[in-house]
Amino acid sequence: MIAARSTRVSYGFDAPYVLIGLGAVALGYLIALILVGIYGTAIAFWVVAIITIAMIAQIGLFLYATRRGKFQVWSELLDRLALRGDERVLDLGPGRGAVLLAVARRLSTGRVVGIDLWRTIDQSGNSAEIAERNADACGVADRVELCTGDMTALPFPDNEFDVVVSSLAIHNIKSATGRAAAVREALRVLRPGGRMVIADISKAPEYREVLSANGARDVTIEPLGWRMWFAGPWMSTNAVMATKPA
Repeated sequence: MIAARSTRVSYGFDAPYVLIGLGAVALGYLIALILVGIYGTAIAFWVVAIITIAMIAQIGLFLYATRRGKFQVWSELLDRLALRGDERVLDLGPGRGAVLLAVARRLSTGRVVGIDLWRTIDQSGNSAEIAERNADACGVADRVELCTGDMTALPFPDNEFDVVVSSLAIHNIKSATGRAAAVREALRVLRPGGRMVIADISKAPEYREVLSANGARDVTIEPLGWRMWFAGPWMSTNAVMATKPA
């Protein structure tokens, strides 16, 4: 299993401003609960109490998903890929390196390339420098290559990678046209017979449609369960898996 935390490696928090927003709302309800407890009716108190508990539970699920759950789920997804160790792998939007480094640990002579725009709105402290530092701390820097670029126009030739992975990244592209371009690009740089795994919130059917329309085979969607609920089942994560025809 992937270690979710390390004394030397820090992966930050996904969507930090969403987490801050949830915390602010929960704090507001907690203050309201105190005031209603002093000045309000018993019914009002219990209504606000239930809402407050629900908000705190959402924060707990979010924190679990970003600090532990996604590591467990991706460990299982990568185990299912059964990498030989000599593959060339592309990670779209690696951030501080949670999946990137999990892949690197499974490689011997292979290499994993991460491409990102390194936006801190998507992940706290998101930067190539921190990802490099984490790779060095994990002892896999020799198997990792990082570059800055747009996943809708990848700077790689056709059929370059054996595997393409992406975790909680493509949905950050605001337009459906842009997300479709990113998925098409991922398929373009994948070698014939290569495999793709995209774990993301809310957009899985969209990715499946693009992949199927562009000739990918064995395109499936798999719910990843409560460990990757970012606040609740309404923000659940699905894995889209596909193979490029040989």
